[in-house]
Formats: sequence, C-alpha cells, structure tokens
Amino acid sequence: MPAAVEMAESILKDKKKVLPCAAYLEGEYGVNGLFVGVPCKLGAAGIEKIYELKLTADETAALHKSSNAVKELVDVIKSKM
Repeated sequence: MPAAVEMAESILKDKKKVLPCAAYLEGEYGVNGLFVGVPCKLGAAGIEKIYELKLTADETAALHKSSNAVKELVDVIKSKM
C-alpha cells in the first residue's frame, strides 16, 4: 500500500498506526522549529504522538547535522523573500 494511502487511512479510520511522518518538532530529538521525519502515531486528530527513539551518539550527531543543514537552507530561503 502506498505510504500516503496508509497515512490517510490511519487518520480517516482513526487506526492510530505508527508510521514515519514529517512532523514539526518542538524539542523532540533536540530539534526545534523544523519538520523532520520521525515515527508518529496517526489517528483522527492527525499526529497524536511523536515517538522519541533512543539513538546512538552517532545517530544523534547525524540527525543534528541533517537538521542544521535544513535549517540553514530554510533561513536562506526566508532571507530571499
């Protein structure tokens, strides 16, 4: 089943499935103010819970490196508007 269909079905049928989603993080994984792909519970209310997995030091460093690069790009785009 395509991911978008699975996500929509979980929301429309309130299945509360845990799926990878781009969620707006507000401190989860040490990231603030960015959409990042993380495991989330999807139900009738949309994202009902963001699951914080225990990451290794290397995984955490890679996540922060990636999110910092995205933040820099967002900042550049905002400055051009």
